[in-house]
Amino acid sequence: MPNLSSDRNGIQAVLWDFGGVFTTSPFAAFADYEAERGLPKDFIRTINATNADRNAWARMERNEVSTEEFGDLFETESRAAGHAINGSEILPLLSGRLQPEMVVALRIVAKAYKTACLTNNMRTGHGPSMSRDADKAAQIAKVMEIFDQVIESSQTGIRKPEPEFYRIACKKLAVEPAQAVFLDDLGVNLKPAKAMGMTTIKVTSAAQALDDLEAVLGISLRATNLR
Repeated sequence: MPNLSSDRNGIQAVLWDFGGVFTTSPFAAFADYEAERGLPKDFIRTINATNADRNAWARMERNEVSTEEFGDLFETESRAAGHAINGSEILPLLSGRLQPEMVVALRIVAKAYKTACLTNNMRTGHGPSMSRDADKAAQIAKVMEIFDQVIESSQTGIRKPEPEFYRIACKKLAVEPAQAVFLDDLGVNLKPAKAMGMTTIKVTSAAQALDDLEAVLGISLRATNLR
């Protein structure tokens, strides 16, 4: 654990989502897949948002079903919505491109604050990144080593936005929710964190996320500050 800074907001920890924060969003890959196959815009996201706590996506993130079972369940759900897609075609779309400026920011933050990665993931591919590319997975594994804690839905059997997921992270870091900042690219994941007292940042781009986090912490998170 780092030596904590005296922060003007009483912040002691920064919690980060991974996909869509440290990597480019899978939503762009979903959109490309839909366009290539003539599917309705946001079709995959709509499937994932329907019966969001008990659908194939949620059950695999809690490690309740196997990869093969997920594929079949997702196909059943998508067929009911008008276009059958086996879930095995969706899984390779989940691992985006690593955003180095976010990794730089994490290294700077980790010098002064407790850090945790809160990720909804699946036991597919290589490690928490779910990448099927071994080289990319190795790069992401090095990023994971920076965090004080990594909380994975596939390991805990609990997922965002379930409040217990955030409680686990705070307990592991020995902080109160009001002492934490949480960054995620999905508003639905930020709502319970905010309700618990966390400062929340919705990530729409790396530049915006860094601007907002700099404003909260009062420090520069750009590469020029990394020594």
